[in-house]
Amino acid sequence: MTSSPELINELRASRPAAPAELRARVRELSAESPAQAPLRRFRFPVRRVALIAIPAAAALAFASAGVVGLSRSDVSTEAIRQKSLATTTGADSATPAPNALGLPERAQSGTVSGGLTDTAIAPTTGRAQRVSATLTVEVADADAVSRAAQDALDLTRRLGGHVVNASVATGDEGSASLTVRVPVAKVQEAIVGLSRLGSIVAQQVTIDDLQETLDQLKRRQLSLRSQIALIVANLESGTLDAETQARLEARLKTLRAELRGIRSGISVTNAEARMSTIQLTVVTPGAFGAVAPPARLDRTIDEALNVLAWEAVVTLAVLIVLAPFALVAFAAWLGRRFYRHREDERLLST
Repeated sequence: MTSSPELINELRASRPAAPAELRARVRELSAESPAQAPLRRFRFPVRRVALIAIPAAAALAFASAGVVGLSRSDVSTEAIRQKSLATTTGADSATPAPNALGLPERAQSGTVSGGLTDTAIAPTTGRAQRVSATLTVEVADADAVSRAAQDALDLTRRLGGHVVNASVATGDEGSASLTVRVPVAKVQEAIVGLSRLGSIVAQQVTIDDLQETLDQLKRRQLSLRSQIALIVANLESGTLDAETQARLEARLKTLRAELRGIRSGISVTNAEARMSTIQLTVVTPGAFGAVAPPARLDRTIDEALNVLAWEAVVTLAVLIVLAPFALVAFAAWLGRRFYRHREDERLLST
């Protein structure tokens, strides 16, 4: 359908009037439209709601993360220090030292942290055993560190032991480290006495059984003596040829060298079984040798970041679950819009 200026001018000049029925129908629709207009014109303000909801959700997530991080950061310095020190002590004494010949040993250990020292395991009477202990006690100040170190030295000498090494540091955070050896028969008395120098922070007692190793060394010693005696008897008989005599003399030399090593091993094993080794550490509340616990602000930030990470994971999981429904809803909306567009084109073409 085309138009021209003449047709437009003709229509304007004729001014066609609408039929009376059409005018009446328009009046009826005008009277009904005010009641229905609010329902037809209502649209959900998606953009406005999004502009408010997204910042509000982000603010709520950050606020909740901060509150949870602040509540979880209230960890006492004492708990962190105890955990760090217990880990260090356990790592130092977890692996028993091998014996002189590298033979297997049966080891048993006991740990007491802040408890009674008389409950520590005791060596078995009549067996060769290597006994070692590690003690950490806390005293009030640097002056108490010096007194505790001196008392520990006096106790060691009174029990018939001796000092292997000692180190005492004074100052605001004084500390002392001593390694002493006392007879195994008095090791429990030594542990109890050293534990009374201050408040027990950690205690580790380790017992390595040496009896099996000692028995093997003694059996090997008897075998070597028998072989040496037999070779000596053959050499003293005077009936051997030169080649055999040379071979037996070389064998005798080897056996005697091995016998000397076995005797040395027996001597070392007996020495280890007679004397126990005790490592004593005396510290003040500010000198634990452990990593200082982080500040509360740092702990709060770490916990808040952990909470935000979990919130992000939960949000992502919800989005993954809702994604199929959102796709179906978007497809339905797109189809409805396409259908309305086709209807409008159809009506305009008629």
